[in-house]
Amino acid sequence: MKGSQVVRTLKEDALGKVQLIETDGERGVLRVACGGPVPGSRLIARLLLRRERAALAALEGMVEVPRLMAQAGVGQSAGTLLRSFLPGAPLQEAEALPADFFDRLADLVRDCHARGVCHNDLHKEPNILVAPDGRPCLLDFQLASVHVRLGRSFRVRCREDLRHVEKHRRRYEDRGRKAEGQGEALPRRSWLAWTWLRFGKPVYNFVTRRILRTRDGEARRPSSGPWPRWDPPLGPRSDR
Repeated sequence: MKGSQVVRTLKEDALGKVQLIETDGERGVLRVACGGPVPGSRLIARLLLRRERAALAALEGMVEVPRLMAQAGVGQSAGTLLRSFLPGAPLQEAEALPADFFDRLADLVRDCHARGVCHNDLHKEPNILVAPDGRPCLLDFQLASVHVRLGRSFRVRCREDLRHVEKHRRRYEDRGRKAEGQGEALPRRSWLAWTWLRFGKPVYNFVTRRILRTRDGEARRPSSGPWPRWDPPLGPRSDR
């Protein structure tokens, strides 16, 4: 990559690799959808890359999600995507959270929905980044969907995104304990989520774990902790 320097490889699996690079004096994250030895892995990797590219393009200008970059010809091919690097810690590694973190996270997810984008993978804590100032950010839009028609499918996916935010909120506020009889009940799983858990997820797990041999993105804070401390709230978002 002319004019670019690889700082380190962040992830490498059967779908390709993700590298932290520096190009034209700016750090970025390069996803290379090269696939692996498993037949069809390259095609799957490129399909996921296309979904991420479409989602980030629809969210252009939002500071809490990565922005697409295209410098010196890097990241413009069908098999590569270059996005900005967002500093911070994944949710499961954060040592402190502002008291209104999950309120702001829910607002951020709603702002994505307002642009017709559903993340569809918010059950994974690594996809939620805690910025150095405590703001929530979102990563990994490979499974995201961009909707022009805001019909039933879109509404169901929106509901699922927000349901996962509430699950994280409950778990962190209760420090991993199940608080029976406290607070309002979580929204019920939608038919889409039920179908995925019953039929889609077993197939997904078989393909990714048995065939592609990938297990990345499954990190989760143990119920035994340590749990982050709660800092004063950040207050209303000034950029809304």
